[in-house]
Amino acid sequence: MWKDCSSQDCSYRITVVHQREEEGQVFVCGTSDEKTQCCHLNLTDHFHECYVPNKLHKIETIEESVIKEGEHSVLVETEQGTDLYITYSGAQENVGIHKFGSKRVRPVHHDKEQHYVGLVHDKRNESLQNRIYAFYKQKSKDTGLDGDMWIPYVSQVCTADIGGPKNKLQFSWTSQMNARLFCGNANTKQDFTELVDVATVHGDQQEAKIYALFRNEWDMSAVCVYSLRDIRDIFMTSAFKDQATDDRQRELDKKRKQCVRDSSMQHIDVLNRIESRSAEMMDWVQPASGSGPILFKHHNYTHIYVDASHPRGNGHHVVMFLSLSDGRVHEVVQTEAHSFIIAEYHPFRNQPHITSISLDTSSKKLYVSSRSELVQLDVANCTQYGSTCEECVLSRKPYCGWDGRSCTSRGALQDVVRGNYTICSEIQARSSLLSSKDFRNQEKMVMLSPQSMYFLSCPVLSHHAQYTWHHPGGVLPCNHLEDQCIFLIDNMSEAREGKYKCI
Repeated sequence: MWKDCSSQDCSYRITVVHQREEEGQVFVCGTSDEKTQCCHLNLTDHFHECYVPNKLHKIETIEESVIKEGEHSVLVETEQGTDLYITYSGAQENVGIHKFGSKRVRPVHHDKEQHYVGLVHDKRNESLQNRIYAFYKQKSKDTGLDGDMWIPYVSQVCTADIGGPKNKLQFSWTSQMNARLFCGNANTKQDFTELVDVATVHGDQQEAKIYALFRNEWDMSAVCVYSLRDIRDIFMTSAFKDQATDDRQRELDKKRKQCVRDSSMQHIDVLNRIESRSAEMMDWVQPASGSGPILFKHHNYTHIYVDASHPRGNGHHVVMFLSLSDGRVHEVVQTEAHSFIIAEYHPFRNQPHITSISLDTSSKKLYVSSRSELVQLDVANCTQYGSTCEECVLSRKPYCGWDGRSCTSRGALQDVVRGNYTICSEIQARSSLLSSKDFRNQEKMVMLSPQSMYFLSCPVLSHHAQYTWHHPGGVLPCNHLEDQCIFLIDNMSEAREGKYKCI
């Protein structure tokens, strides 16, 4: 795929893949043991040659870096250029968030062990205030028996940040701030501190949600949901853990929370405050709406993917796909009341470590990958959920519904929240009603011999209604026979010819 690999042996691992804004265009990075190469790939080109357009030239500063497997990245494209943000996990000197592109920016040196699980690009109405949020777990330095091994955090950096001037924080973040995440029950003092993975549900800027998967020391898993708005508010309104002691310091702290157009031109007092004081916020980020964990299971989950497209059924619900350490995948439905496992998948013959899960929401195909395999699963395989409406609805399968003949991905009848199969009889009764109305509206021509006898009939939909036959001779009430409205033509003649209508 890379030009310089045609004449020599190359062993690049694909470490970054991003869909670009133009349809069919992909940004790709490959990493060997010594360097990284990034390029643009046109999927409509049969040759699949990777090249570097002018807009991506500045990202080539990444060449001397080695991207580790499992790291997270965000590609940000603007009119000014394209920047790649990527994480580096571990306990080495360069651990943190790195920016490659128009300006090279790296984390400030620290001695903390951090492992990153996700990056989120937060686009604001004012592009200058756009942020990148990084979610990670940090190894605790508390060696006590009661202390947690890991502490969950979210960090933010401004996309406009280009580092400080030559003599202060040059090429280092000036906008980074950190806040702790809480997942648990404060009343029972039960908490989950090992952050495992995150999934972002995009939507309205005020409603975007972060689904975070946690684990505790007992190998129990939980999912907590955070709103992007709450995370923003913590960084904008909370005091720093290293609190200001006078009005001047408070003013400097207020300034350091804003993204600025040229971070290298900030006042030296602001830069000194950034360099010398803690960037951690006093307040913690709590789950949205004061909720606790929405999922709490005695399972060792490793990855999470969330589909909030509300595919079937009444009420508000989302679908979570959670991989397990033994290679299985659970499909979990979250309603407003509770969460429950709706299906379990075994994508692999053996029990490999799952490296990623992703859903194509249009085709309802789930893609599960290990280090050596990629498996496609049809999560809308509805035929296995019964041959009757009641069985289909009782399954509560979010991607399946009853279409009047079978359980299908195109069926509209489903009750994911309660599995109330009585809706089948209600719908069937309604269908019969509509069919009867259609029958009543149908016209039928009947040829009769003179002086012959003939019964006209139409279905009775309600025994409380008054039905009448309208005909050329006038209007007559129905004669009821079981569920039919009967009219007798006892002697066919020219006077009886014409249109008869049951109303």
